[in-house]
Amino acid sequence: MDKKIIRAALLGFGTVGTGVYKVLQKQKEDMIPKLGSQIEIKKILVRNLEKAAAKVEDPAVLTNNWDEIVNDPEIDIVIELIGGIEPARSYILAALNAGKHVVTANKDLIAVYGKELLDAAEVHHVDFLFEAAVAGGIPIIRPLKECLAGNHMAEVMGIVNGTTNFILTKMTQDGMEFKDALALATELGYAEADPTADIEGLDAGRKVAILASVAFNSRVVFDDVYIEGITKITAKDIKYAKEMGCDIKLLGVAKNTEEGIEAYVCPMLIPSSHPLASVNDSYNAVFVNGDAVENAMFYGRGAGELPTASAVVGDLFDIARNIKANCCARIGCTCYKELPVKKMADTYSRYFMRLIVEDRCGVLAEMTAVFAKYGVSVAQIIQRAARAEESAEVVVITAKVREGDFRTAMEDLSGRSSVRKVSSMLRVYGE
Repeated sequence: MDKKIIRAALLGFGTVGTGVYKVLQKQKEDMIPKLGSQIEIKKILVRNLEKAAAKVEDPAVLTNNWDEIVNDPEIDIVIELIGGIEPARSYILAALNAGKHVVTANKDLIAVYGKELLDAAEVHHVDFLFEAAVAGGIPIIRPLKECLAGNHMAEVMGIVNGTTNFILTKMTQDGMEFKDALALATELGYAEADPTADIEGLDAGRKVAILASVAFNSRVVFDDVYIEGITKITAKDIKYAKEMGCDIKLLGVAKNTEEGIEAYVCPMLIPSSHPLASVNDSYNAVFVNGDAVENAMFYGRGAGELPTASAVVGDLFDIARNIKANCCARIGCTCYKELPVKKMADTYSRYFMRLIVEDRCGVLAEMTAVFAKYGVSVAQIIQRAARAEESAEVVVITAKVREGDFRTAMEDLSGRSSVRKVSSMLRVYGE
């Protein structure tokens, strides 16, 4: 199909939408030699026409009427950058059903309704691409679907939220407490006015669901992902982690085991020698392990106007090439397996915990006896004097143990009079 002009519509003209518009303007002279076609933004769907007019060359491209886009046979591609579930889901389905290709950065939607959208794209033989939904400008979806397709992936894990990584970096490097680091992140624009989705791990959880689905060829949805945020992390936890040769990072982890898929997001101690430990500030990184490639890491900006726009425009260019070669819908849904997703209680990990206990003879023996009762092996114990009179601070690192058994042991231990407070309980990444 020798189309010289491929027309697209942009839904949403916020940070990322503006970035896409800018990148396409910069690429205008290169499109014909790169693609053999010119991509033209014919319509931009906005709420406020007057406000958006200042950001475009020709205000005639602006509209607040969705029907002008979905019913226009000249528009080949719809770029959804509204975010959230509705009306984004309805718009995307309508576009796919109208035979239009779709590019989106909407992780919320894909993590819940990905199958529905991919199925609709397959029925109508159109492309549905979402590289920008995970890790901003870092290419990871297409590499997993194409470049690494010759692997059986064992694990995909990493730092996939820049806000929390910035906060933990400031806590680590400057000794800040969580609330102060969050305030700085908000002041600098790294955190939203309502940072809940970031600091509680929800944003990362959606990305883990998408990564696990793509990497393991089996559907994982948002509700399958176990999630903990970083709000309980303290400067003292980070200090102890450093003493043990570790850093604390909010990690999204997906593993493909013989018993099923593990998918979780939580703050974890990771050895300072691991490549992810040096990923700081708002940067993201995804670490993959496959049976052929072994280990590979993808690193870069995980969000922002132009980095995310880079991923969106990459998808646009891919679709333009497909249209030109008349080979659309080459790679659709790759979830051809139905693997079980393990409950968190059935996963295995090492644990770091910090407790305030009575400062008397026999307390440590009582603790280790409780752990032994539930099959929890203690690898390391550190005891320090606490500020409160007649109390001591104890830091324990366990050997690898089933989570359900560890939690039962902690419930038993927490109910004993000798334990005054369980200050922290974190997982340790690795064997």
